[in-house]
Amino acid sequence: MDEAGSSASGGGFRPGVDSLDEPPNSRIFLVISKYTPESVLRERFSPFGDIQDIWVVRDKHTKESKGIAFVKFARSSQACRAMEEMHGQCLGPNDTKPIKVFIAQSRSSGSHRDVEDEELTRIFVMIPKSYTEEDLREKFKVYGDIEYCSIIKNKITGESKGLGYVRYLKPSQAAQAIENCDRSFRAILAEPKNKASESSEQDYYSNMRQEALGHEPRVNMFPFEQQSEFSSFDKNDSRGQEAISKRLSVVSRVPFTEEQLFSIFDIVPGLEYCEVQRDPYSNYGHGVVQYFNVASAIYAKYKLHGFQYPPGNRIGVSFIDDGSNATDLLRKMATQMVAAQLASMVWNNPSQQQFMQFGGSSGSQLPQIQTDVVLPSCKKKAPAETPVKERLFIVFNPHPLPLDVLEDIFCRFGNLIEVYLVSGKNVGYAKYADRISANDAIATLHGKILNGVRLKVMLADSPREESNKRQRTY
Repeated sequence: MDEAGSSASGGGFRPGVDSLDEPPNSRIFLVISKYTPESVLRERFSPFGDIQDIWVVRDKHTKESKGIAFVKFARSSQACRAMEEMHGQCLGPNDTKPIKVFIAQSRSSGSHRDVEDEELTRIFVMIPKSYTEEDLREKFKVYGDIEYCSIIKNKITGESKGLGYVRYLKPSQAAQAIENCDRSFRAILAEPKNKASESSEQDYYSNMRQEALGHEPRVNMFPFEQQSEFSSFDKNDSRGQEAISKRLSVVSRVPFTEEQLFSIFDIVPGLEYCEVQRDPYSNYGHGVVQYFNVASAIYAKYKLHGFQYPPGNRIGVSFIDDGSNATDLLRKMATQMVAAQLASMVWNNPSQQQFMQFGGSSGSQLPQIQTDVVLPSCKKKAPAETPVKERLFIVFNPHPLPLDVLEDIFCRFGNLIEVYLVSGKNVGYAKYADRISANDAIATLHGKILNGVRLKVMLADSPREESNKRQRTY
């Protein structure tokens, strides 16, 4: 890691210190001037609450600030209020560039995605089944302006399930409600629909993920030979071998929503879709989950079967026999494992990139792009000498995609001049000759998963005259 930090407490944000993310969402991420001293940060942000630590990110060699800092507050509501009031402000009379303020991701999270405001305004609560929406609003309006309240009801009987949502206008108001409401409500932040996959591991859903995996989802995803659970798939083992497929059935004694189902199973990369199926004759929860590849389905089945959600309620996960040939599925799984490990090899050793090009004379083809994103058809690249009108910054999680796959993806928006990876980093850049094409790429690809890799795509700094030089990434 090529960063060094400075902190008033002397220790800085030391990796592995659990208190950095306690309570959740109590740390803010700042984009500031490289010349802003720590004393100014403390002066401007201390009115919002008790500052526990300040960390200015510095270059390991020059010790110069990189224009990035973190401020850790004692409470989430303090951090949220600081973000609301300071984002877009100038820190001093001599500063002409407004600063950017965001809620920082949990350090234990493998995500690079920003925590968006809408993820911080909706809370999930347990309530008496006799509560109406008006009762819920009346109980929680003391903490701030409520946009809406909703109670989760049984779609068959119309009865309340004793669960509800409250959405506030500001993140600080939702944080105040979580911090100050009666403990019997068990208030937590609610996961936004279809965004649970990258949420930081700092709320109730994330605690479930930790229990399920026991480690970060990106770690040891494909080396199945190290997982003893997969020994039952030995083709020579004839003792009641279970049919396998990319589809899973999920059963729970406690009903669940599609949002909750997505939250649990999207921790395994490659989730294609999930749906909740209603059983009019019972209160059990039933769902179907499908992955893009059998490798992810197998991993999810053996890691999440028996997992407790909510605590005390074990969910059952089993394969749905879709008539696929098990041998063919295992062969595909092996292909996916090799492709992933080759990509990881290139990521860790950029000198091996030529090996991954597969040579035009060999006739080999790379795996097809697997994603639920609707991509345009391929278009021709712009000539290399074309002036750059827009440059995009790309972050990959957990590892970069192969260069030729990247070109295939980003050229589909037209006017692509070049796409390249930064050696030894999980980031890259794409250069476009047209701003509309670049904006289309951002709108289509930002936050999406392609071949099991989540992309974060955003505008980079304006291209410099020496555009052929290697760009700084931080």
